[in-house]
Amino acid sequence: MSFKNRANEWDNDKRINRAKILSNKIFDLVENGKNLTVMEYGCATGLLSFNLKDNFKKITLIDNEIEMIKIVQKKIKDNNIDNIFPLNIDLISENYTEEKFDVIYTSLTLHHILNTKDIIKKFYELLNKNGILIIIDLDKEDGTFHINSPSFKGHNGFEHSYINNIMNELGFKDIKIESFYKDTKIIKEKIIPYSLFYAIGKKLNKN
Repeated sequence: MSFKNRANEWDNDKRINRAKILSNKIFDLVENGKNLTVMEYGCATGLLSFNLKDNFKKITLIDNEIEMIKIVQKKIKDNNIDNIFPLNIDLISENYTEEKFDVIYTSLTLHHILNTKDIIKKFYELLNKNGILIIIDLDKEDGTFHINSPSFKGHNGFEHSYINNIMNELGFKDIKIESFYKDTKIIKEKIIPYSLFYAIGKKLNKN
């Protein structure tokens, strides 16, 4: 499922409003973030992290679609932002070893990735000691959410227990998972409800 041709039309009112709510949830989950370094994976045009730019010391935005990253770069330049750093990297097939982070968050990205455990393991390895991972994604659904995307090959959302088991197996502690956001999308002239959950866990071992 390619996002290359969707980058210029990504920032619609619905996504902008949803990003405000999701960024508020991340702000609530992370205490005293002013001195923390952060990474967002699957950032798209940066809607989520631009809402959080004043809450963290440094935000690294990673996405595997260069057209999305180009829009992030333009936003940074147009708004004279000095603490957001975009990178065009596919963590599924590439390793990033330049730095580690105090917080990693990802929103509506994991359900596009077939090997959920592998990408969460990479997040774990990229966290500092006491680092926090926050996943925001779709609750399990019947496949309707992507019915208009025939090339979609990912997950139809996730059961909370599935994400909890992976995070627990990889060593995350203080795991909490909870549905918190409900919305609808129009598909083939039908109003389809969906919901999102957040999962949070902490890396307590040494770097």
